[in-house]
Amino acid sequence: MTLADAHGNAVSSSSRPALDASDRALWRMMSFYGTPIDDLDAAIAADPGWAFPHAMKAGFLLLLTEPALRADALHALAAAKHLGSAAHARERGHIGALHLLAAGDWQGAADAWSALLADHPRDALALQWGHLLDFNRGDAQTLRERVAAALPAWHESDPLQPYVLGLHAFGLEESGHCAEAEDVGRRALGSAARVPWAIHAVAHVMEMQGRHDEGQRWMAQWRPDWGGADVTQRNGFAGHLGWHEALFALESLDHRAALAIFDDYLRAEVTEITLQRLDAASLLWRLHLLGVDVGDRWQRLLAGWSLDGDAAGHSVFNDLHATLALMGAGESGRAAEWVALAIAQAEGRPGWNREVSRAVGAPLMHGLLDFGAARFDAGFEAIAPLRDGLARIGGSHAQRDVVEQTLLAATSLGAHRDAGRALLAERSRAKPSTPLTRHWQRTLAGTAGISP
Repeated sequence: MTLADAHGNAVSSSSRPALDASDRALWRMMSFYGTPIDDLDAAIAADPGWAFPHAMKAGFLLLLTEPALRADALHALAAAKHLGSAAHARERGHIGALHLLAAGDWQGAADAWSALLADHPRDALALQWGHLLDFNRGDAQTLRERVAAALPAWHESDPLQPYVLGLHAFGLEESGHCAEAEDVGRRALGSAARVPWAIHAVAHVMEMQGRHDEGQRWMAQWRPDWGGADVTQRNGFAGHLGWHEALFALESLDHRAALAIFDDYLRAEVTEITLQRLDAASLLWRLHLLGVDVGDRWQRLLAGWSLDGDAAGHSVFNDLHATLALMGAGESGRAAEWVALAIAQAEGRPGWNREVSRAVGAPLMHGLLDFGAARFDAGFEAIAPLRDGLARIGGSHAQRDVVEQTLLAATSLGAHRDAGRALLAERSRAKPSTPLTRHWQRTLAGTAGISP
């Protein structure tokens, strides 16, 4: 007997316990409540011949972009391939997409999941994994359209529908449809489901619109769903949501609050994977640009961050943040070595990231090295021409704003003050003036000091 999952997709297993366990794992992937590994192992134990739980494990691990987990991911993918001849065509499609992902072909994998969704719009895994790759590639249009095309197939009766709405809200925000994004995000949160991705999407809207006071209230309102005092009970997305809360504090120039949030959600002792360390580096760098003394937090962050040839060259976004961490810690020589390694490793690996490294990553990181060496004009001249293509490194508008703020600092400290004022005028048109904006106005006018 062949069964279907909770969303009507046929599966190549006749074991109800295996299917129930895989459905729990899928919910964990979309909600970030716990990791899915134990559930997937339970599914594998219940039906050892079913390929799909192995594929789910491989995709979960690969999309964390965590070098230390790559071997486990490839082992799971090999098991999925070995069992795949007996799999349903939809499941084989996932395995094929994962092979492209493992090879570094992010565009090809995203396209493969798009093809799957055309026939199976209620395949939540294809939807989420494609969404994450759209985000990692900075493709805001597809980030929006992928979910929008599938959304009519998702009915309110489906328990995962609020999570699909959360994906849709984020795609709307990143593509500039902020009012609709906020409406959809709030709708996702109007159900009984706990949907951190929707909390996150609305936080992005508020950040883009300069609504920092409201944003702080928003995060506090939903903290029971994502961040309580007990670290062991927090949602898996808590580090990133804490980062958002700290950004709202920084817009108010409340450095003390931002550091307190860092220590609660992003300090070295609670960060476990690279994705969390990226947020930590981004927040510390923004504080650094404002001249805030962060003590030994840079050093503690780097102590747990494995920066070697296995880690370098997979993602410009990751490589960029490691560069910021090394420079923030005052390790300029090591930062230069890291940049050279990241560029060389990207060149030696086939796939999407190599082209992005050539076009954007290499000049961006060299410009950051110039900035760190107090060659502010050279840093600005290297980085400013990249702005139109910066989305290609992946991440969100809010995350890439760390580059914009670095440019503002470079112009404040160098000779390109007219360019800095133009950047600031563009920023002011995008969102209302905030204390942070007024700080940059003062620095460009020479009435406030800054000393990166």
